[in-house]
Amino acid sequence: MTFENNTPAPHAKPADLLDAPFFVTEPAGARLPIVFDSPHSGIAMPADFDTIASREALHTSWDAFVDELWAAVPEHGGVLIGAHFPRAYIDANRAVTDIDAQLLTEPWPTPLAPQKYTLRGMGLIRRDALPGQPMYGRRLSIAEVQHRIDAYYRPYRAALHDAAKRAVAQHGALWHVDCHSMKSRGNEMNVDAGEARPDFVISDRLGTTADPAFTQWAAQYFSAAGYTVQVNEPYQGGDLLTAVSNPAERRHSIQIELNRGLYMDESRFVKHAGFAALKNNLDAFVAALAEYVRAQLATSA
Repeated sequence: MTFENNTPAPHAKPADLLDAPFFVTEPAGARLPIVFDSPHSGIAMPADFDTIASREALHTSWDAFVDELWAAVPEHGGVLIGAHFPRAYIDANRAVTDIDAQLLTEPWPTPLAPQKYTLRGMGLIRRDALPGQPMYGRRLSIAEVQHRIDAYYRPYRAALHDAAKRAVAQHGALWHVDCHSMKSRGNEMNVDAGEARPDFVISDRLGTTADPAFTQWAAQYFSAAGYTVQVNEPYQGGDLLTAVSNPAERRHSIQIELNRGLYMDESRFVKHAGFAALKNNLDAFVAALAEYVRAQLATSA
């Protein structure tokens, strides 16, 4: 089952009424050890999402159309996974311990490890939709948060683990790409507040989740295509990069952030004329990645 995010519907179908909290699209032909995932591509609102934030504010955290931009992955032997539920509800790219205790009605039963971005309102459960715009008019119970973890977060993570496991079992290696979009300019909740962003940011958690040669190959590909590219700045990569990676065992994970200004009207959340050109270039990148992976497998045969 695939799920296309086009222009946001006024009343998006609740996530609990969908077949699953995520989709998995398998390769169309011969399988390569390539897995792409888009954890923030969902916009279907769960029925229990008791937020006071406006729809417009919620959409700013949505990686709009990212799953559609990378839709060619299965045509080139890779698996494509994408969330149906919104990041604003629970963020599959955060560690399960990355919870802001200020959001809770009572102490969490196990130790928490909130990160710096969590303190800025962007943890596993977001505190703020935008600067000065809270997500909730009340605190959340442990049961509410645990439900989100059990019904949405863990199943998404399990789907990624399963796809990675199958790739490694068949080929002894993995190339995982975690797919995101970014505002064209950071806001007050970001480390680069007010700064213009490049076209692409490629991240590998400072060289720890992928062979740096793979990271540089991806960065150089987009640079050669005429885009501005930065590596590990301002993003170093989220927790999903650590979920399946181990470069010493040929399991590589990178994060790719796309500047939304390349393909959409950021104020209206609709595609603009640049969408088709960007998709064509991403299709070409996926094809090139398939050739890169084949070459890497051949050298180790």
